[in-house]
Amino acid sequence: MSLHLKRPLVFLDLETTGTNVAIDRIVEIAMVKVFPDGSQQTKVKRINPGIPIPAEATAVHGISDEDVADCPSFKQVANEIKQFLNHCDLAGYNLHRFDIPMLVEEFLRIGQSFNLKDRHIVDVQKIFFRMEPRDLSAAYRFYCGKEIQNAHSAEADAMATYEVLQAQLKKYAELQACDDLESLAKFTSDGDYVDVGRRMIRQNGEVLFNFGKHKGKPVRQVLTEEPHYYDWIMNGEFLLDTKEKLTEIWNSLQMENLKQARKA
Repeated sequence: MSLHLKRPLVFLDLETTGTNVAIDRIVEIAMVKVFPDGSQQTKVKRINPGIPIPAEATAVHGISDEDVADCPSFKQVANEIKQFLNHCDLAGYNLHRFDIPMLVEEFLRIGQSFNLKDRHIVDVQKIFFRMEPRDLSAAYRFYCGKEIQNAHSAEADAMATYEVLQAQLKKYAELQACDDLESLAKFTSDGDYVDVGRRMIRQNGEVLFNFGKHKGKPVRQVLTEEPHYYDWIMNGEFLLDTKEKLTEIWNSLQMENLKQARKA
């Protein structure tokens, strides 16, 4: 069974200075674009993160400070990346929790937005974890019967993820009805999160906090009863996207309060 695409699908993989989305940076991005006719286009960019690459990170992906010393900054390649991803759906391994939040944060740091609206997003890890809980190398071994060559290279990992998804579509009867991106994205989704950091989630039309002492409580209720909680988040080590989405709710709440005050 092959995947029926209505528009290009980009398999995305990032190599970074670390795993903390709030403070770490991208050092390499690989994008494998699969077109509806089955043809492919690959773009790989090395990026100077502007901060030192820890030895632990280099040990994983093999990219050192010297390797990126003469590479462009994210700001210099942002438009090229955005154009490559324009009008495309997205897929990747652990995409929801890492690659997308990291990419969104990088764009926000340079004053740009990266629109996820109307994109179908497929996290191949979610399929694998539901069926055969392991990592990408094990998934590639299990589904494709071979080892990833040059593992932890962004391009190799992105290409391996594409091959894993193709094998999953052939293997599982549960996926026979998921030959379009909308169905597959729904299958891999685990919630309607408001922000890429997953600090807020939408349930039954209401936005709730998804962490801490107010987990499960309506955001608007908490901000009304404890307005200092907004300041605490804005001054804390939360993702810029989380702060931006929370500010939208905060501003909406303030406007409603102002209107009510005027009526009174």
